[in-house]
Amino acid sequence: MNGESRAAAGRRHQISLERFATTMRADFRFAPLNALLLVAIFVAGLVAHLNVHPFSVLAVALALGSALALVGMLRVFQVWEAVVVFGTADCLLVFLELRPDSEILLAAIIVGLIVAPAIQMAYQWERAVLLRFGKFRGLRKSGLFVLVPVIDKVAQFVDQRVRVTDFRAETTLTADTVPVNVDAIAFWMVWDAQKAVLEVEHFDDAVILSAQTALRNAIGKDDLAVLLSERDRLGQEIQKVLDEKTSGWGITTQAVEIRDVIIPKGLEDAMSRQAQAERERQSRIILSTAETEIAEKFARASEHYRDNPVALHLRAMNMVFEGLRQKGSMIIVPSTAVETMGLGALGGLTAFDRQVAPETPPQEEGAGAEPSEGAS
Repeated sequence: MNGESRAAAGRRHQISLERFATTMRADFRFAPLNALLLVAIFVAGLVAHLNVHPFSVLAVALALGSALALVGMLRVFQVWEAVVVFGTADCLLVFLELRPDSEILLAAIIVGLIVAPAIQMAYQWERAVLLRFGKFRGLRKSGLFVLVPVIDKVAQFVDQRVRVTDFRAETTLTADTVPVNVDAIAFWMVWDAQKAVLEVEHFDDAVILSAQTALRNAIGKDDLAVLLSERDRLGQEIQKVLDEKTSGWGITTQAVEIRDVIIPKGLEDAMSRQAQAERERQSRIILSTAETEIAEKFARASEHYRDNPVALHLRAMNMVFEGLRQKGSMIIVPSTAVETMGLGALGGLTAFDRQVAPETPPQEEGAGAEPSEGAS
């Protein structure tokens, strides 16, 4: 667990360094490529020093130690002030320890600190906003580009991919004074990095705050029922308002989606009871409508049977037949109906045969047979 915790902490530190490098507080981004270039220059200087001067463990330790220390410090700070301060301190240390044989290592340190941070790389989805002497110099597209040491600054590496930002409006009153909590997400992207960096401070925070304000205004205009049933329309209204505000910053809002609408618990119970009562009312209406339709069908059928006794008898016989199809079933019908259909004797014999046949003992079936020899 300790190893996993350290690994997670290392990943969080790595993410924080990457985020710092893409903000306006950093002058450049000291990536692994820059670290490799700095170490390579220091190693080349050490090799040149050892070819000219006798082998010295102190020189090797100073060169490699300085390289690793500067890589770590520049990785953390990533500003030109750190390059100047740490580079000056390292040069002074090497000069004091190796004089008068320190000229090659001093040159390697100076070249490494100038070249390594000056080589910058932007990813495919990024645009680098370059400032020179504090003025906008231009945008650098994806790939490698070079900075002039100390006087150039990458104001910000702007991600131009579609971003997803979640925001919420807590305890906001609807038009019918119901407090609700609404969660939503916005899909937006930067299409003009120059405007986004130079015309608004922290444009990502500005987008989130503007989205929250637009969401609160939209909630206050509609009733709770409309808010619950027309989420898509509400999201489109917020997207339109937000896009009109952010388009001047070089940012476009593509969509806004309402994820959840949370209402008070008491109101939720009341709405549940109301919905249950509404379903009960609808079920009663449906049942009464079905009864009315059935009565109408029976009334129409009676008109066909009124002057047609044969059809009525056939229908009655069909009903009796359907009832007798089930084994062991018994049907009670009026005697007049049985006499009319002529089924009195036949129906009685059939029912009697079904009731009596299973109870007849095997000996009675052979009543006409001769007795066995042992019988008295």
